[in-house]
Amino acid sequence: MSENPVFDRIQKDLSENPVVLYMKGTPMFPQCGFSAAVVQILSDVGVKFKGIDVLVDPSLRDGVKQFTNWPTIPQLYVQGEFVGGCDIVREMAASGELSTLLKEKGVLA
Repeated sequence: MSENPVFDRIQKDLSENPVVLYMKGTPMFPQCGFSAAVVQILSDVGVKFKGIDVLVDPSLRDGVKQFTNWPTIPQLYVQGEFVGGCDIVREMAASGELSTLLKEKGVLA
């Protein structure tokens, strides 16, 4: 365990779920366009993921940004590895790189 309980929580989320999306809102009700775009991309690819709403916990909202040293939400993780935010996920989806990554990581058939 680290000295930061938020980091511990993030590590737990990442270890228990192969694909995690820290987002504003929920997969069913995204609260920002960027989060909605990533949810749509993941749904289109057909991968199951855990959506975690950072709006319900300000310490998580700030903590996840510090955890990755990445300033924006949403943030996508695959098998515990930070992939990127909305723009990166969009680019990866468009190029086919996202599907390749998900297959290589064993989370997409």
